[in-house]
Amino acid sequence: MTLLNNHRTRRRRLGVAATAAGLLAALLTAGPAVATPDPGDAPVTSEKVSKSEAAEARAAIASGEIPGQDEIVHSDNIQHLANIPKDALPGTNSDLAFQGKYAFAGNYDGFRIFDISNPKAPKTVSQVLCPGSQNDITVSGDLLFLSTDSSRSDNSCSSTTQPATEKSSWEGMKVFDISDKKNPKYVAAVETACGSHTHTLVPERKNVYIYVSSYSPSATFPDCQPPHDGISIIKVPRKAPEKAAVVNFPVLFPGEGADGGGNPGGPTNPGVSKTTGCHDITVLPSKDLAAGACMGDGILFSIKDPENPKIIDQVQDNVNFAFWHSASFNQKADKVVFTDELGGGGAATCNEAVGPNRGADGIYDIVGKGDKRKLVFKSYFKIPRHQADTENCVAHNGSLIPVKGKDIMVQAWYQGGISVWDFTNSSKPKEIAFFERGPLSTTTMVTGGSWSAYYYNGYIYSNDIAKGFDVLKINDRRTDPAKKNRLNELNVQTQPDYFD
Repeated sequence: MTLLNNHRTRRRRLGVAATAAGLLAALLTAGPAVATPDPGDAPVTSEKVSKSEAAEARAAIASGEIPGQDEIVHSDNIQHLANIPKDALPGTNSDLAFQGKYAFAGNYDGFRIFDISNPKAPKTVSQVLCPGSQNDITVSGDLLFLSTDSSRSDNSCSSTTQPATEKSSWEGMKVFDISDKKNPKYVAAVETACGSHTHTLVPERKNVYIYVSSYSPSATFPDCQPPHDGISIIKVPRKAPEKAAVVNFPVLFPGEGADGGGNPGGPTNPGVSKTTGCHDITVLPSKDLAAGACMGDGILFSIKDPENPKIIDQVQDNVNFAFWHSASFNQKADKVVFTDELGGGGAATCNEAVGPNRGADGIYDIVGKGDKRKLVFKSYFKIPRHQADTENCVAHNGSLIPVKGKDIMVQAWYQGGISVWDFTNSSKPKEIAFFERGPLSTTTMVTGGSWSAYYYNGYIYSNDIAKGFDVLKINDRRTDPAKKNRLNELNVQTQPDYFD
């Protein structure tokens, strides 16, 4: 481990014609820290778009249909307070976590800690070099957890890439002591099957349980064998994190043979990912519930016994969902928002050709009681602003904005920017605010935009893949009550009971 220590607002009309040529061909990986092919959340190589698509992008900018290259636009109720560019860690910026006056920002090359006591002027406290995509990040007390989902030569922060076909390769969870924010210390590592693409904390008084989501097994990978239809559960004793260990691997999709019991994907369901594990899980500890976004399936399960989760319901959408990516409960736990990461985060899916129902959010009501609860589909939500064919754009990570009696989210859409939307009426969701930058390029598909956009103690924080750390403030009567809500810690996939 190495410790490294004039925008304008405008209104614009919607709509820019686009084509879907080569859309799903963007399910690629090529980042230097990625050794194992993976259809979600991976950086892609820059690719030239067709001359006609580039011409359309330039024409849309000239006509005011989309912002100019790198231009910032936003709704009148959003303020852009600060941007902190990437510094010592040049890799892809990823997820965020919060504790007190600090924000913790993941990056494929490690993580960065910000002091956000003054949100208008965040200050870097420390930067830790520890490569291993995608470095999904969470915090609990004095512990910080980091996911490694690329095959490494060992579990150190000085490891190098190594093929997953080699038995000695390592992937999994890393644990740091952050009692001194200026000098984080690497204290433990736990290897997990197929690595750790994302992870979710289920904190208890003496222990922290970690639900590890990973997928894409192969018969050629000694430590990632098919069908891999479950999650690794790690138990971390708070007072002895060096004793962290896997305590269970519950199978969530039981089935016969190497294919398991999840969605079979194509050719049975063309354009849908085969389920070989979960991408992300969100838990609501106050209700003993969890929702899993598992490639070709969405699931609802009980975590009353955190070491032995129990499936309550399982749903599929083989018409409009290509890759179940993430999940968010509303506060009453009678709704779940699932996201579809069509194109793996590297494709232009926010255009007229793809339409409003693909690469979108799916809103599900939870009906019934106890183990008989069911997920019932109500509607889709997608940002109402078309993007250029040079902009990767699809539904990605977001959080609730805690307003009692309302269901409001802020959400990242890569180069589609940041959207604040209301789904109080499950059947009629609507956007109420937005922020975005113009395309990074008008000739080439360059991966960028907001990876995560989360609300924490009165402000919206975003980790932009290319542009760095952004701070926004929303001033709107519909969201203003949330400013009274204060948290000491926030890992978005461990949803708090905001009003307890």
